[in-house]
Amino acid sequence: MKRSHRPLRAARPRRTARPAVAAVTALTAAALVLGASACGGRATTHHKPGTSHEQAGGSVGRLLTADDGSGNRLRQVDAEGAPSVTVAVRPDSEDGWNVHLTVRNFRFTPDSVGGAALLGRGHARLFLDGHPLARVYGSWYHLPASLVRGAGKGGTELTARLYADDHTAWAVNSAPVQATTSLSEATSAPEKTGAATPRPDTTLVEIVVSHGKVSPDPGRTEIKKGRTVELRVRSDRADHLHVHGYDKEAALPAGRTVTLTFTADRSGLFEVETHESDLLLTQLVVR
Repeated sequence: MKRSHRPLRAARPRRTARPAVAAVTALTAAALVLGASACGGRATTHHKPGTSHEQAGGSVGRLLTADDGSGNRLRQVDAEGAPSVTVAVRPDSEDGWNVHLTVRNFRFTPDSVGGAALLGRGHARLFLDGHPLARVYGSWYHLPASLVRGAGKGGTELTARLYADDHTAWAVNSAPVQATTSLSEATSAPEKTGAATPRPDTTLVEIVVSHGKVSPDPGRTEIKKGRTVELRVRSDRADHLHVHGYDKEAALPAGRTVTLTFTADRSGLFEVETHESDLLLTQLVVR
């Protein structure tokens, strides 16, 4: 007897992924991509109520409710080891002034702007009479005379303030970390240089003392006998200025420029120093 053969069944096709599972997988992948790319690759931060994203990053210090006067929250840290800044201004040979920022316990991090707040990192901002002027990512900034003239009758107070990468202002004892210098003497100077031109018979020597360092480095200044010497010294701490041999002295209030003028009527080598910090500022060689 011949066996009857059943017709062969067609092979069942493999089951494809369920639509719901595929959709969830796609959404998960998209979320991962978006999360990695948000804010330039930085992880997003859950914001506390009333705190913007740019002021929520980092856990350094304590975020205060007060701001710096320009809308940026204060981030308070302990005074010991806190960032600090001093500002000095010198006339530029072509136009305006060159602003020099000297910082301590701080470094400029332009590549991290917008990221989390890390102690001792960030940028600076300049304010002219309290009005925002520029954001600074290094020690030097050129201030055109036109900006000062544009301030009208003001334009006399230049403030440098330190900020974290998340744009919060570094603060100590509920006050922003900042330094201010006056442009009042320079605003009445000739338009070209932005500073008074010394008389032909006057030798001008400008010195800045910041964090125990003298700028420019102490050296020798040649002076012809009989000329007038004009010493302009600025110190970030209170001290006392003394010109040996001529017995000329002047008090150095912190953060102010002091001018000491005398006639070099003696020949020889004379040291200029500070008494409290015992720093050599320069040597005057009078011939």
